[in-house]
Amino acid sequence: MTQNRISPIRTMTFGIAAIACVGLSGCQRETGDEPLQLTGKIFVFNYRLAYATYMLTFEKKEALPEGSFVVASFENPAGGAPLTLERKVFAKQTKIVLESPDITCVHKEKPYAVTVELRGPDGDILQTLKTTVTSNLDQNVLPAKPLVIGPAYEKNPEVFRDGKVPAHFETASCAS
Repeated sequence: MTQNRISPIRTMTFGIAAIACVGLSGCQRETGDEPLQLTGKIFVFNYRLAYATYMLTFEKKEALPEGSFVVASFENPAGGAPLTLERKVFAKQTKIVLESPDITCVHKEKPYAVTVELRGPDGDILQTLKTTVTSNLDQNVLPAKPLVIGPAYEKNPEVFRDGKVPAHFETASCAS
């Protein structure tokens, strides 16, 4: 007669595997906590068109209800009311990019507040993200006027008088 005995090594291996499985499942994020993950935040300075914007990027971590949207509120570096932006989130999107309206008066090394709310189709808040964006440049790196105009990026006659490059470009300034 043969005995059906399980070896101690096999028992120990099974026990370690079971503990590992339970431990790993405890590390997984539960669904519904954070559907969007912030993956990047910068200021964009468009030298040719003489404007700056905030840009934030997000990765969608889970499916969202059809009709969901984001509402972003950007601190206005020039002062006054925050600048707002609303964008629909599409089902097949995996990445979301938010670019603010044009801004002025960005100061180097000053943190500016941004709040992004993910809302469901009924307007209920699904997630709120608060962050700051800090520039390593001042707004005065930009020209005071766009260097090009129009859809063909023609030279701006206010900058390039008589078609000639000025000896010095006037730079953007801010009263504050």
